[in-house]
Amino acid sequence: MSQLLDKAKNFVAEKVANIKKPEASIDDVDFKRVSRDSVEYLAKVSVTNPYGHPIPICEISYTLKSAGSVIASGTIPDPGSLKASDTTLLEVPVKVAHSILVSLAKDVCADWDIDYELDLGLTIDLPIIGNFTIPLNTKGEVKLPTLSDMF
Repeated sequence: MSQLLDKAKNFVAEKVANIKKPEASIDDVDFKRVSRDSVEYLAKVSVTNPYGHPIPICEISYTLKSAGSVIASGTIPDPGSLKASDTTLLEVPVKVAHSILVSLAKDVCADWDIDYELDLGLTIDLPIIGNFTIPLNTKGEVKLPTLSDMF
């Protein structure tokens, strides 16, 4: 009896592992705007949905690191749905406090940009499987705003 149960478990696990899943990539991270208390950057994420029906996005979590330190993190709850059989462009705003930018002065003064690493977790609700998180990571540099960007 236990062999039959093990075979059934393996069969189900194999079928679930081979189910098509949405795929995602971070296309760009760029400066968006400056406010009195922070600088806002925008991460653009493309997500391809292989299914013929929309899939709800449960949440997007993000962590922005620079010089080995976390400079921003957060969660965006219920940001919408993925379009059926299409690619959806998601925009993830990331706010960095001015006080944190000051602590990165050595990196900033060298070339007026921030070398960063962005970790994103896109959690979607897949039928049968349940919540499924697509981990994304990108590294690069993002320019700091100049006076002309502020006015």
